[in-house]
Amino acid sequence: MSTQYPTVPAAIRTEFGKGFARRLRVAGQVPGVVYGPTTEPIHFSVDRIALTAVVRNDGVNAVIELDVEGEKHLTMIKHIDQNVLTFDIDHIDLLAIKRGEKVEVEVPLLLEGESTPGTLAVQETDTIRIEADVLNIPEELTFSVEGLDVGERITAVDIAIGDATLIDEADLLIATIVYPEVEEEETAEGEEEAAADKE
Repeated sequence: MSTQYPTVPAAIRTEFGKGFARRLRVAGQVPGVVYGPTTEPIHFSVDRIALTAVVRNDGVNAVIELDVEGEKHLTMIKHIDQNVLTFDIDHIDLLAIKRGEKVEVEVPLLLEGESTPGTLAVQETDTIRIEADVLNIPEELTFSVEGLDVGERITAVDIAIGDATLIDEADLLIATIVYPEVEEEETAEGEEEAAADKE
């Protein structure tokens, strides 16, 4: 993520409860709260379309300048509640931050490349936890399995994270290279054994 971040207008929210939150959502608004170790909670509502665009463009660790009726707060997304049916954002928690501050975040991992012919790269972990400058959090981290052979493994320490610090264990398993046929044979053998046990 670059040091540029979006400004999103918001309104103070003085009413609470499920009924009020439901009315907000019907009106196209998302209720939320800003909190932090030295910040009194700020309850607000924000336009769903504007918020959804930020999440889509900048990711789940996005830094947002929240303009609450003219008072600006530098924040980052901490937690999003989504509707299980529509996937609309139902509520958002924002963490108050300061420039130069370092934060712990989970960053998505993206597998690239092809392992050797006849093998399969199995991704074991979807995210990695790092500590990074709050204004320089990567949207995702990539790792290559290009040319890797059966039995080779990628662990957390193999992931290039730039100036960030790895928080997860260095030996956290990220991906392994296997023969896909072996997995299929093992599954078939397991099914045969299960069938034999029932007889």
